[in-house]
Amino acid sequence: MKSVLNVGGRGKTIDAIPHYAGWRHHLVDARRLQTLPPKSYDAVYCSHHLQHFYRHEGASILRGFDQLLGPGGFVEIHVHNLAAVFEHVVRNKLDIDDKLYDSSDGPILVHDVLFGFSHEIEKSGWELSGHRTGFSPKSLRRFLSENGFPFDAVVFPRPFEICGYFFREQPSEENIRLLSLPR
Repeated sequence: MKSVLNVGGRGKTIDAIPHYAGWRHHLVDARRLQTLPPKSYDAVYCSHHLQHFYRHEGASILRGFDQLLGPGGFVEIHVHNLAAVFEHVVRNKLDIDDKLYDSSDGPILVHDVLFGFSHEIEKSGWELSGHRTGFSPKSLRRFLSENGFPFDAVVFPRPFEICGYFFREQPSEENIRLLSLPR
């Protein structure tokens, strides 16, 4: 049975993602990657978590992903698309405290995308909920490539989000089909 590591998720929410159906799921905090056995996962899923770390910390996390992935493994990363956010803010003359979009957690302000979801930070009191870095499609590709994942397929599932699939080597036909990647 294939296995996926959910890094930083608030729960095993990836069960609903079709390409992980039937896989074994494991949830872990990014700061605990070194406690897991090497080469023990087929995929790493990291949704809206990398932006909570400074770049040098993110690079260390990616090296941890590399150690945990078995042959042919891949990383799926979701982050805000700051290039799209900036374009939208300028085009629509938004202020930092204006609503950017609605989410299941409530309205998301421009401020929330840049610095972290303020209601969550206030409620939890957890400093790591703040954003310490951000990405555009170009910067995400470069960051992953510089840290061991030179092959990618980047998609834009929502207006202000990047979803990237990153590989250490050319993706296999099986992974191309699984993830519905362009050829």
